[in-house]
Amino acid sequence: MTPGTETGPASFARSLLRTKPVDRIVAEGGQGEGGELKRTMSLLQLTLFSVGATLGTGIFVVLGEAVPLAGPAVVLAFVLAAVTALFSALSYAELAGTIPVSGSSYSYSYATLGELVAWVCGWCLLLEYAVSVSAVAVGWGAYLSAFFDDAAGFTIPAALSGPPGEGGVVNVPAVVVVVFATLLLLRGTSESATANTIMVFLKVGVLLFFCAVAFTAFDSGNLSSFAPMGWAGISAAGSKVFFSYIGFDAASTAGEEAKNPRRDLPLAIVLSLAIVTAVYVLVGLAAVGAMHWERFELSGTEASLAQVLDEATGRTWPSMILSLGAVIAIASVVLTVMYGQTRILFAMSRDGLVPPVFQRVSPRRRVPVANTIIVAVFIGTLAAVIPLGRLVDATSIGTLFAFALVNVGVIVLRRTRPDLPRGFRAPLYPVTPLAGVAFCLYLMVGLGGVTWTVFALWCLVGLAAYFLYGRRHSRLATEPSGKGAA
Repeated sequence: MTPGTETGPASFARSLLRTKPVDRIVAEGGQGEGGELKRTMSLLQLTLFSVGATLGTGIFVVLGEAVPLAGPAVVLAFVLAAVTALFSALSYAELAGTIPVSGSSYSYSYATLGELVAWVCGWCLLLEYAVSVSAVAVGWGAYLSAFFDDAAGFTIPAALSGPPGEGGVVNVPAVVVVVFATLLLLRGTSESATANTIMVFLKVGVLLFFCAVAFTAFDSGNLSSFAPMGWAGISAAGSKVFFSYIGFDAASTAGEEAKNPRRDLPLAIVLSLAIVTAVYVLVGLAAVGAMHWERFELSGTEASLAQVLDEATGRTWPSMILSLGAVIAIASVVLTVMYGQTRILFAMSRDGLVPPVFQRVSPRRRVPVANTIIVAVFIGTLAAVIPLGRLVDATSIGTLFAFALVNVGVIVLRRTRPDLPRGFRAPLYPVTPLAGVAFCLYLMVGLGGVTWTVFALWCLVGLAAYFLYGRRHSRLATEPSGKGAA
């Protein structure tokens, strides 16, 4: 009987739980159809890649949605989300140093929890990466419009700057930034990493400029009612601002293009999270100190930091500088997260779970060209027609689920393969991964019923795709018995 044709409940269950050996996952690193990915990324580039993927819309845009939920205690909401991210970051760091490949949590799940769980994880990563890029692109358009308004008194027509249902027809700026990132990615990984490094330094500089200006208008009275909605408001805001931490795992998607992945990937993940958390807390405190928290809801949310500077100074030039910096800097998030999405699809395609077009590598450019173009079309379409708020919540729940699986994967791999070389070990094991699971589930509960419904429907569609295509084409199912399944 040929592999993959066994019948009966027992063999069916085994096919869903088959794992891919770690040694084989690592050995296949970089290999694609028609060529191989090129190892060019240093520790600095990996760290800034994660910072670039993380530091963006969350603080420039989502802050305005979170402040009305928590008041000045939004600072604690950022800390709550950071703690949640930290536990998962430590688990990511361990698995990235053990399984340094492009698949991120998808590959980690395939090695530890089985093919079906890996597929669901990869499907959720479509929410984390593709949908989050769409949300970031929407926020980019808001700052572009704010810059034009301050610099030239010109506002992009609502029909061309917003999605249907929010006064618009199509969000053209969001599509433009996706096209820009796509062109950079097609030039090559090294060129993309260099462009991202420049944009990250600019982004951090702009946020420090914001803090310097906002603290000149700091009023302690704005913090007097620190937590007007109590812990429930902080928790709800924490679930919202967790979106701000999505992307710290971007370094793990570069495992097949890093020069020294076992050493550099864990360091890049932890360093990037520390940098981002410090910036978020500082900016959040400066914002609520300079403008009363109730004003955030009244002034709109998609360019909230620019509004803070307008009110703090009474002049337009500070917000113009911030908006221009945001326009350039948020583009780095689109660039790096799109990169991560293409590399995860690359790994899934190599395993046979998605069509082979996603693993085709250009021999000249050493990048997956068709993969990148397909992802760009999908992301650009979402960004053009779907409102920001819905994108943010859908992204958060998919990401929290994937993070929970990574924490579970650390526990499983410690028990099943204690002999594997690990470039990093999560401290206080097993407390760290168990706490990571608990915090992820806690923030998931804080998301609304509509978000849960969308997530359930997304998973059902993903399961249908797996049983109709992935399971039948899986390389573990189609190759000789015993070669790949564990």
